[in-house]
Amino acid sequence: QLQASGGGLVQAGGSLRLSCAASGITFSSYDMGWFRQAPGKEREFVAIILWSGGRTYTADSVKGRFTISRDNVKNTVDLQMNSLKPEDTAAYYCAAHLLKGSAWHFEVEDEYDYWGQGTQVTVSS
Repeated sequence: QLQASGGGLVQAGGSLRLSCAASGITFSSYDMGWFRQAPGKEREFVAIILWSGGRTYTADSVKGRFTISRDNVKNTVDLQMNSLKPEDTAAYYCAAHLLKGSAWHFEVEDEYDYWGQGTQVTVSS
C-alpha cells in the first residue's frame, strides 16, 4: 500500500512537502513516481526517482522547483515543492513501478503497479 500525505492550501510562491509511505512491498525494488491531476484534466507525470535513489527525472513544468527524494530505510518517497504556482493545484498521487529488468516509460500511468490515494494541493494566487 501507498499512503500519501502533506497536501494543503498554500499561497503562490510558497512551499509544501509531500510524503508517500509504502508498506507491504519491498520498497527498494520499486522505482517511485509522483503524478498529479487537476480538475477536468488528465493525470500527468511530475517526477520519478529510481530504486537506488541515484537518478531522478522531473517534468519540464516543475523542473527547478520540485525535488523528489526517497529513503529506502523508512520506505518513503518525498516531493519537495517550492515556488508553487496556482497551476500546480491538483491532487497528487504517488506510484510504484516494480523493477522488471527492462526499459519502461516512466511518464505512462499504466507502467505503474501500485498507486496511493492522492493528496490535494491547492495554490492560491
